[in-house]
Amino acid sequence: MGVTAAAWRGAPAATAGAAPDGTQMDTVELLVRDLDAMTAYYQRAVTLDVLDQSGATAVLGRGTQRIMTLRQERELPTAAPRSAGLYHTAILFQDQRHLAASLASMAQHVPQTYTGSADHLVSEAFYFTDPEGNGVELYHDRPRDQWQLLPGGGVQMGSLPLDPNGFLRDWLDEDAADVGDTAAIGHVHLQVGDIPTARRFYVDVLGFDVTADLGSALFVSAGGYHHHIGMNTWQSAGAGPRAAALGLGDVRIVVPTRDDVESIADRIRSHGIAGADDGRALRLADPWGTSLVISPEGAA
Repeated sequence: MGVTAAAWRGAPAATAGAAPDGTQMDTVELLVRDLDAMTAYYQRAVTLDVLDQSGATAVLGRGTQRIMTLRQERELPTAAPRSAGLYHTAILFQDQRHLAASLASMAQHVPQTYTGSADHLVSEAFYFTDPEGNGVELYHDRPRDQWQLLPGGGVQMGSLPLDPNGFLRDWLDEDAADVGDTAAIGHVHLQVGDIPTARRFYVDVLGFDVTADLGSALFVSAGGYHHHIGMNTWQSAGAGPRAAALGLGDVRIVVPTRDDVESIADRIRSHGIAGADDGRALRLADPWGTSLVISPEGAA
């Protein structure tokens, strides 16, 4: 059994925002038409394990770490490409070796779904599109002590060329077993209608720190991470509230304590934002109707 995801993600740093420094992203839900095909993609190609499957729902992850929930909704239409919603789900691997094993599997089983790669200075990432059009990022982080911090706050990121074949030559270990909590949700990247509205909600209300503002894209985090949530308008500028459609269901965020959940609930109420807190989790929607579920660490 490998070490837990919390151990290799790196200790959070003290940051200025109201979001707790120990905040992490958790399970992402996708609403899918073909549950069998989508489960096969994430299990066989991405190399996640099916942790639970019942009726119209499958939960996939690695070790004890839940990563994705696939929920079949056959009657929903396909989301419009320029609507708000999911840009990609980013699966963070423990190290280069575990990432290389997944990348090799993708190359073997679904090479046609590959869309690109990049060295982001803080991480190395490979991009795909799943069979129903959802973006997927597979990446690993460089050690935090190698990240360059910016004088005004934030983390230096870039987008340099990264050769997937060279990465596999350097890191693929075909005898290595991918067991234990060796992958987790690292971040979620959303399509939004405009950046100022996104900034007001995710920074001013939820309390995330801005790590990069590119004008057409905003990256925010807690605890000094390079980003827990990305938002862009590259395909969705001017988008209004989301219509019911396939694609992104809910995005789950884990904070250290129940007190942290209650603090967030107080903040959203003070801003006139509706939320539902059942004592286990706080549910609310962002300005485009993307569902967020915030719960304390260890909650079911």
